[in-house]
Amino acid sequence: MVQSPPKLITVDEFITNYGDSDRYELIDGELTEMEPTGPHEQVSGFLGRKLNVEIDRLDLPYFIPPRCLIKLLGTATAFRPDVLVLDETKLIDEPLWQQEPVITSGSSIKLIAEVVSSNWQNDYARKVEDYALLGVPEYWIVDYLGVGGREYIGKPKQPTVTICTLQEDEYRKHLFQKSDRLISSMFPDLQLTAQQIFAAGRSAAV
Repeated sequence: MVQSPPKLITVDEFITNYGDSDRYELIDGELTEMEPTGPHEQVSGFLGRKLNVEIDRLDLPYFIPPRCLIKLLGTATAFRPDVLVLDETKLIDEPLWQQEPVITSGSSIKLIAEVVSSNWQNDYARKVEDYALLGVPEYWIVDYLGVGGREYIGKPKQPTVTICTLQEDEYRKHLFQKSDRLISSMFPDLQLTAQQIFAAGRSAAV
């Protein structure tokens, strides 16, 4: 029996039918199911809390929306980041924002963090390319289980935070492991180690 290929949908159809659901992203017109575990959500929540404290301390015009899509113009792709730091002052230029929480411009974004799960290839490869093209200045890949490929996190594999900093149209990547303090261009005074993030994902199993 020949299986027919999945029906491709547009970004507009995706937003209409799945915009309120946290279970799906759209990649090249195909629904991609997100399967976050409890520890995955703990890590995301921990990161959001730490970044919010820094935003508040510095009194920056930034915020972290609880639910938001990134629509890549010219493609049938819409990502749903785990943590997204937006610049309030830029939202006036976002064409969809007044109707729905959808971002189309990299200038509105200060930082994205993706917490790695079973579909780690998207976080390490596809999103690195797309977020760079969009102009996202800083992208964190938070691999708290160390499941990414050895070409990305080294050998032996271990939990790793990769911070990608945009230079021109490409990312320069820095790996942080164990007790390394994260170095962020967006939040240079942030006092946070890789180990603190990994511990947030392990607390559920203790």
